[in-house]
Amino acid sequence: MIPFSVLDLAPVPEGKTVRDALRNTIDLAQHAEGWGFHRYWLAEHHNMPGIASAATAVAIGAVACATRTMRVGAGGIMLPNHAPLIIAEQFGTLEALYPGRIDLGLGRAPGTDQRTAQALRRDLATSSERFPQDVLELQALLGPVQEGQVIRAFPGADSNVPLWLLGSSLFSAQLAAVLGLPFAFASHFAPEAMEQAVEIYRARFQPSDQLDRPYVMLALNVIAADSDDEGRRLFTSQQQAFLNLRRGVPGKLPPPIARIEDVASPAEMQMIGSALACSVVGSPATIRAGIADFIARHRPDELLVTGMIHEHAARLHSFDLAAQARGWLADDRPEAAAG
Repeated sequence: MIPFSVLDLAPVPEGKTVRDALRNTIDLAQHAEGWGFHRYWLAEHHNMPGIASAATAVAIGAVACATRTMRVGAGGIMLPNHAPLIIAEQFGTLEALYPGRIDLGLGRAPGTDQRTAQALRRDLATSSERFPQDVLELQALLGPVQEGQVIRAFPGADSNVPLWLLGSSLFSAQLAAVLGLPFAFASHFAPEAMEQAVEIYRARFQPSDQLDRPYVMLALNVIAADSDDEGRRLFTSQQQAFLNLRRGVPGKLPPPIARIEDVASPAEMQMIGSALACSVVGSPATIRAGIADFIARHRPDELLVTGMIHEHAARLHSFDLAAQARGWLADDRPEAAAG
């Protein structure tokens, strides 16, 4: 059975604080390690009151400190927001503190709205255009020091922190293939180009020192509960948050409601359904069947499980049920049955 990992957007629920959200992230990470999740990723977002992981490297350090064996990393760092040397030093430091456990996923989106991106980057045009060169520069800074190299990352040099490329379009798929890097697709909120991007990546992949064959991780929203009705109710928090973002009024994660249709127009319902199409919502049996179908259709090498749930206890229960689903699916394999 393929590995299951966690993408935690460190949600800040209505009625709670950033401190609450980060404490919940650490608690979920500790549980996820016990449930057998392979890696735990946090993502860079800015100017979003409902997401507490803006200082992504700091949050990664807190999670790594609170866990022991699980890989921890960025899913991802929005590289055009930063000088490669800064990221090399940050993740070189993390690798020195938690050797062999740190991942560095890289994206080229701003992780925010355009005005905030301007405050972060100052020069929006050239920062995005330089993404391939910045990836290569970062890769060199994290690799062995070369003779005559003037600019070095300390910490960072020769740490060889594994890089991933992240994307929701074809651009990063092509770049990941050319550079021979593992590729993670943001299918949890932008699934439209997923199949084409994965096909391009696998077809054009060129082996590298880091990776000898293509490796794809796909993100899937999993909202698991004791019944289908309860799962659908819990899912309305994420649906409302997405709707608020698209309306230009991002806020904290709303509590669940009885029906998302009561607050969204038919056109908005269509938009939500399209954006969150890669979602499995409901009871343990529904979750198991949905995950099995997603894996069978798209053949990822790893599944990145995420889910925005308002109540922390319900979120823990959802990830627990997702981990149990992996166990059930593993037991269904012919070799497992034969054993």
